[in-house]
Amino acid sequence: MDPKDYLIEQCRNGDQRAMMELYDRYARAMYNTCLRLLNDDADAEDAMQESFMKAFERLEQFNGQVAFGAWLKKIVVHHCLDRIKKMEIEWISTEDTLLQPVAEEEGDRGEFNIDHVYKAMEKLPGGYKTILSLYLLEGYDHEEIAQILNIDAGTSRSQYARAKNKLKSILNQRSYVG
Repeated sequence: MDPKDYLIEQCRNGDQRAMMELYDRYARAMYNTCLRLLNDDADAEDAMQESFMKAFERLEQFNGQVAFGAWLKKIVVHHCLDRIKKMEIEWISTEDTLLQPVAEEEGDRGEFNIDHVYKAMEKLPGGYKTILSLYLLEGYDHEEIAQILNIDAGTSRSQYARAKNKLKSILNQRSYVG
């Protein structure tokens, strides 16, 4: 039996040391995911702890079809998004706006370091930041984002395009400083 599978089995049997070891292995990555989505250290810490509690409660549902880390990350992302929804993020309605395709502009490849991008993302409205985080940082596609956020894939795509344009604007104006 694979050591990780053995560890998971021990957790299912209520072994506290095994739970702590599993927590230690994944806590940092899950905290970073929470922080990217919630943008607050205390909220991220709380969300991570609550997510681990949910994961340990639902460990019987883990069937090994996906990697444990991916299964755990899905719980973490859903939990963070539930917290965001409770903060009443308003999505821009696609019915109220005429959507036009967004083309890459030729001179659009400015040089920014990752810290600039993260700071600029903090200036985005919550819905935009959530879409960008899920798509770019967490690697979800628009169909998965649509399921997670209970929106349609077209809304995810349009929100992503708008968020990307808004992020470019913030970066180009250098208005992320301060």
